[in-house]
Amino acid sequence: MADANIRIPAEARDRLAEVAAAEGMSLRAYLARLADSVLTPAERAEQAERARQLLHEWTGYDPSPDEEARLDAELDRRLVEAAR
Repeated sequence: MADANIRIPAEARDRLAEVAAAEGMSLRAYLARLADSVLTPAERAEQAERARQLLHEWTGYDPSPDEEARLDAELDRRLVEAAR
């Protein structure tokens, strides 16, 4: 695979290099791993739909759109609270 140059702010590069080093990886290897693991919005939506289908098959649970929205809001609230 050919290498590519990507221009980012030096601060972002330094932060990514720091994270990579903490993982025992080069920045190049870390970014390659990141690219392999990150999902597009469409891929995340597809994964979420598969999870909902499996949940329904396994448990019969089938939340309504309103219930999903309420649960999403509650999860967001808890994540904000946990980050404090």
